[in-house]
Amino acid sequence: MKDKTIIESAYKYAKEQYTALGVNTDEALKKLDQIKISLHCWQSDDVGGFETPDAELGGGGIQVTGNYPGKAKTIEQLRADIEKVMSLLPGKQRLNLHAIYGDFKGEKVDRDQIEVRHFQSWIDWAKKLGIGIDFNPTCFSHPYADDGFTLSSKNETYRKFWIEHVKRTRKIAAEMGKQLGTPSVNNIWVPDGSKDIPVDRNTHRSLLKKSLDEIFEIEYPKEYLKDSVESKLFGIGSESMVVGSHEFYMGYAVKNNKLLCLDTGHFHPTEQVGDKISSMLQFIDELLLHVSRGVRWDSDHVVIFNDEIQLIAQEIVRANVLDKINVGLDYFDGSLNRIGAYVVGTRAAQLAFLFALLEPTKKLKEYEEAGKNFERLAFLELMKTKPFGAVYDYYCLINNVPVGEDYVADIQKYESDVISKRKS
Repeated sequence: MKDKTIIESAYKYAKEQYTALGVNTDEALKKLDQIKISLHCWQSDDVGGFETPDAELGGGGIQVTGNYPGKAKTIEQLRADIEKVMSLLPGKQRLNLHAIYGDFKGEKVDRDQIEVRHFQSWIDWAKKLGIGIDFNPTCFSHPYADDGFTLSSKNETYRKFWIEHVKRTRKIAAEMGKQLGTPSVNNIWVPDGSKDIPVDRNTHRSLLKKSLDEIFEIEYPKEYLKDSVESKLFGIGSESMVVGSHEFYMGYAVKNNKLLCLDTGHFHPTEQVGDKISSMLQFIDELLLHVSRGVRWDSDHVVIFNDEIQLIAQEIVRANVLDKINVGLDYFDGSLNRIGAYVVGTRAAQLAFLFALLEPTKKLKEYEEAGKNFERLAFLELMKTKPFGAVYDYYCLINNVPVGEDYVADIQKYESDVISKRKS
């Protein structure tokens, strides 16, 4: 347990350091407090969901590796895990829910039949916690997705099935936003693509556009629902062509004023996702970020405080567009303690935003405008050694959550007391 006096003393020293650069640390923490990161429910159970007992992830070009003991098997276990995670994080979070996580109570409900009632217990749970919920259609792990196509399928039965599914998720998400008093982001990602080189890309993309147009025919109040579309470079089984490419969804989002989801694992390893932010915000009102860590390919590793996440946060803060960004996590790692994966990843994302908020942005821009490139570079380098960790520790302290490495022992105890007792 960290000594409160030491934490406060370290913060006082850090505050002095940043004040000398014209940075107000108290104001930075207030802004950090406004960033609500949406926790992805699927990290707790390896994207299994609750449609059927012992559901397994299938199809869709996604894969979870590892078999660490204790993944959530019931709604109650998953909720307990999420609550535990939130108890170890400063600030306020949201929940990101997939359609396969409905409270079906043992009833077989196909995806084109889901209703608000199947998610009302989630809404009631969120009300008690005082959090919002984001929602996603689940267009994978289903027989109608086995051939690799859903909303762009040339099989009209399949395509209509998925259109109806996504329509229903939008209706459910809007009701979530209405009841919880905060808009729900409904993000559409489909796995559609081809393993080998296709001849007819155009028809699939025309069908995807046609499907989306039909899905969005009904408009919901923006204070209840935010519609988002998400691209991907490639996936397992769709290495040669993904129907919903970045260019496809970028064009669709701009034309139809939808949120564009930038998933940090869905681009080429040498692309900088942070660099796309200011470009896209010239043409659309808001963005959705799915933050993960790709390693050589879309491997969805746990987020760490690396250059990529730092650039994303810096671009957002420097452009003063925090109010136009929706942030969610999107990784699934079954090779380590899943609660730990949540906490490490969320804290890393928060650290990145804090690091950006503690930059002397005004001074850096003045140097840039004056052509003082040496001075700009020097200060950017100096910021890397400033005591931003002490500021984050203080943020944890005033939020009454574990400071520094203290959360590790807390998670180990939860594993011993709760997770280890779950049946495999």
